[in-house]
Amino acid sequence: MEESLNRAEDLLARLEQARTRLEATDDPDQAIDILQELAELAKEVEAELQRAKRAAETEAVAPPDAPAG
Repeated sequence: MEESLNRAEDLLARLEQARTRLEATDDPDQAIDILQELAELAKEVEAELQRAKRAAETEAVAPPDAPAG
């Protein structure tokens, strides 16, 4: 779960950088490229958050330090 959250934080930082580049450009072609990048990054963030959620739910059902069997 921690790894997914760290990855999501990294992706959010990349989203912010792309958003800043979008605000700074006047080139329509570059803006389209950045918007496509933002869309892909947003999908990756959502996927990482879903992984973290599933990991948290799994840990809640069977804590990692619980004895097996």
